[in-house]
Amino acid sequence: MNMNTLIRLLTLGVAIFFAAATLAEELGYRLGSGDRVKVTVYGHEDLSGEFDLDSQGNISLPLIQEVRASGLTADQLEESITEALQPDYLKKPKVSVEVLTYRPFYIIGEVKAPGSYPYVSGMTVLNAVALAGGYTYRAKTKAVLITRPDGEEKTEIKANPDTTVLPGDVIEVPERFF
Repeated sequence: MNMNTLIRLLTLGVAIFFAAATLAEELGYRLGSGDRVKVTVYGHEDLSGEFDLDSQGNISLPLIQEVRASGLTADQLEESITEALQPDYLKKPKVSVEVLTYRPFYIIGEVKAPGSYPYVSGMTVLNAVALAGGYTYRAKTKAVLITRPDGEEKTEIKANPDTTVLPGDVIEVPERFF
């Protein structure tokens, strides 16, 4: 591998890292079941660690047990954990929450391999269809629909190949009838 290729790969890796890290900040990303977070309580390694949101959207932390995380942003979860730790356990806790792994997205309908796929930052409908093996010959490619969880409600979006996919989205590729 030559030096230019190595530099390009490193640049791409750094760009992907920063894109993933900023998704939570820019979009006000709301946590949900299937996400994995890293909680750091500074000065208290025994209270820090990586945690998965369970099916109810909670994480189980040392000392304070279950904390509701679903529907919260990373910043809001930090505040919630800080409030639960003080004053009973720590005087002035400093808590950081980072999203490590986003929940998967789903693709159904007229694709060759429908199912659940890991989310990758910057993904579009076209990328998702490619991951699912491409369209079947019966696919109605101009009528793709995304169902996006929005808190307790769901929003339906008419999508084109360049529409951005978010974690937890359900992409439906309908069948054409002719």
